[in-house]
Amino acid sequence: MISENIRKLRKEVPDTVAIVCVTKGRTIDQIVEVIAAGIRDIGENKAQEALTKYRGIQHTAYGTQPIRWHMVGHLQTNKAKDAVRIFDLIHSVDSLHLAEEIDRQAAKINKVQDILIQVNTSGEESKFGLRPESLIEAFLIIKALKNVSIKGLMTIAPLVDNPEKARLYFRRLKELRDKIYELRVTSYGSLALSMGMTDDYKTAIEEGANMIRLGRAIFEG
Repeated sequence: MISENIRKLRKEVPDTVAIVCVTKGRTIDQIVEVIAAGIRDIGENKAQEALTKYRGIQHTAYGTQPIRWHMVGHLQTNKAKDAVRIFDLIHSVDSLHLAEEIDRQAAKINKVQDILIQVNTSGEESKFGLRPESLIEAFLIIKALKNVSIKGLMTIAPLVDNPEKARLYFRRLKELRDKIYELRVTSYGSLALSMGMTDDYKTAIEEGANMIRLGRAIFEG
């Protein structure tokens, strides 16, 4: 089922869009099947679960594959040390304080940690992320950190009964990215947009996503 689901996704998702397979609650065997089907971007919500799976995959035939590990869940500041040791890309940097702690922990191991800045485009109190009006100031401060590299922006749309209702929140993130480009503080085309999950990824792609985070679409179809 997993390999067939991925084949279907490959037909729908442009080559320019990275598929991050979110493996929360999934087994090592399931993740190995995902890797065997050609996906190399693995997303986890917690550092400890990612470490367990990382070690488990090392003992399989796919242990030498160039897998990129993505932190896609909320990251507590006190877990930044673990995160920088495991993840290639942290999607959920939702505050200046967290970015500064990631910078400190990355410096200790001589690493430049790739991150995405999470923006709360919907304004929901239940969601993490910078307010849109705070993004530019935070972006400039974080960009100056020596052991952090901003690779783009991330958002999570509200749960809606029709993916069309999520379009506004994806479009808002793209507009914010374009404002950053207008400031000429980073090179044009350098910032990714991580947005869209199983229920709304098609709409997110239409609005400019070049990174989508899929779990059920891969494991359940």
